[in-house]
Amino acid sequence: MTFTESIRIALRALLSNKLRAILTMLGIIIGVAAVITLMSVGKGVEQFVTESFQGLGSNLLFIFPGSLEGTSTTKRPEMTIGDYEAIADPFLVPDAVAVAPELSSRADVFAGKRDLRTDIAGVTPDYGGLRSLEITEGSFVSEGDVNARSRVAVLGSRAYEKLFEEGVYAIGQTIKINRIPFRVIGILEEKGGSAFGSEDNTIYVPLTTAHSRLYPWWRNRRGEPLLSAVYVQVADESLMDQAADQISEILRQRHKITFRDDDDFTVVKQTDIIAIAGDIFGVLTIFLGSIAAISLVVGGIGIMNIMLVSVTERTREIGIRKAVGAKRRDILVQFLVEALVLSLIGGGIGIALGIVGSQVVASLADQLTTVVTTDVILLSTGVSAAVGLLFGIYPAFRAARLNPIDALRYE
Repeated sequence: MTFTESIRIALRALLSNKLRAILTMLGIIIGVAAVITLMSVGKGVEQFVTESFQGLGSNLLFIFPGSLEGTSTTKRPEMTIGDYEAIADPFLVPDAVAVAPELSSRADVFAGKRDLRTDIAGVTPDYGGLRSLEITEGSFVSEGDVNARSRVAVLGSRAYEKLFEEGVYAIGQTIKINRIPFRVIGILEEKGGSAFGSEDNTIYVPLTTAHSRLYPWWRNRRGEPLLSAVYVQVADESLMDQAADQISEILRQRHKITFRDDDDFTVVKQTDIIAIAGDIFGVLTIFLGSIAAISLVVGGIGIMNIMLVSVTERTREIGIRKAVGAKRRDILVQFLVEALVLSLIGGGIGIALGIVGSQVVASLADQLTTVVTTDVILLSTGVSAAVGLLFGIYPAFRAARLNPIDALRYE
């Protein structure tokens, strides 16, 4: 008996009990649809996080005060303007093409009757280009603003929407940050959430203004202004490790850290963050897919159950086929193909529903694009076929081993 003939017989057997076949396939359909939907969401989240990190800029190093290991120290971890100036020295860090300091803290902001508590970042002109901030109206903080300690502010897109009515031209308008008036000079293009929170809610002011007017207490015992972070853009990705070593050596010397002491600062490479995030979300995606795959096991048990019932119902048919010359292999293949057809049809329907489900999830979540890849579809198809074969083996063997005389006597 040819394989094509086996498929024809399998389809005829399934069509003779349509409702039972549909209910049997339901577990496979739900399982495959859940696997595709959840894995597409997981891959979409992974892509979103990766793009968020890449949207911060290219070839970046992040320098923060304090250690990620939380090592105890006798003094509070600090990063000062002097540290920034040393890192920005091209003779000390020749691989850096741009360096930008940041002083970030929360503050109350008022615009007329509207108020907002959000992040205020004191920055320099290099910060906008280094962090890939795009201006839609007005301009960014300039060198003149920094030198004059001007009370000017650049609003993130969401901060603008919360402080001003739609359509209001905000450039030149006055807002109050911690009750100090600031003139709006720019509105940023919407950027979306990032690894460090939503930059769209942030308001940017000159670094010198932040130190002198908003946060004058952000100084160390020697009176040096403190920073929240320093961002360094490296000339090429291949120089990231070298630049990180240069910065670490400079800061260890400035902070008088001996070879036996732990660093009181952290240098993080953008590529490392992206790689770690990718690994985490890759594991999460597999975990979600594994949970959904439980439905496939349930569906496989359903296939086994129905195939055993089918063997019992068709005992006389099996006896007649054996009596007219059908071999054990023919009976085995017939029932295996029947189980395989059940699982593949269910898998095909599940794939279609999974793609639709991923699109529905994407439409419900802002800034999330689900990713249905070919490997996920092939994996789901392969798994559904494997489930059909695995759970169809026992019923097929049972049918193939029936004694033809006993089968013919069966009522």
